[in-house]
Amino acid sequence: MARFTVLITAVVLAFLMAAPMPGVTAKKYTVGENKFWNPNINYTIWAQGKHFYLGDWLYFVFDRNQHNILEVNKTDYEGCIADHPIRNWTRGAGRDIVTLNQTKHYYLLDGKGGCYGGMKLSVKVEKLPPPPKSAPVKNIGSVSMVTGLAQFMIPVSLFAFPAMWDVISRMC
Repeated sequence: MARFTVLITAVVLAFLMAAPMPGVTAKKYTVGENKFWNPNINYTIWAQGKHFYLGDWLYFVFDRNQHNILEVNKTDYEGCIADHPIRNWTRGAGRDIVTLNQTKHYYLLDGKGGCYGGMKLSVKVEKLPPPPKSAPVKNIGSVSMVTGLAQFMIPVSLFAFPAMWDVISRMC
């Protein structure tokens, strides 16, 4: 029974490793990186050069007794006004996440006075870019490259699977 389990596990792992991986995945951004969510940091500079896509998330690390994370409109963002937030993203732990689940402009600030010390962040969230198109298959004479690759891979796989079976059977 143990041999069969090891064999099944090996086969499943082989298929998973061979599966194509998506080109773009959600990304976690630690706001401020190693300086975190604190006053006297220019978060506009921190955000420069970063592309925020649908599904990404912002990870805020801060002192929960002194700061929070509020989403506001553009006017309130520019004036550091926290009286009427769109949403309070603070959950009380000081390790909070803002999930970028809409394509829009997010305006985030500290509503406990830190905004005046620079604790505000504006990010524009875009749709994921389309995956890169694969290169067209070039023809070499009358045989395409895909056919040539298949002619190479079939004998290799016919050798590899029995060799893998032999190694696994010796382990059990």
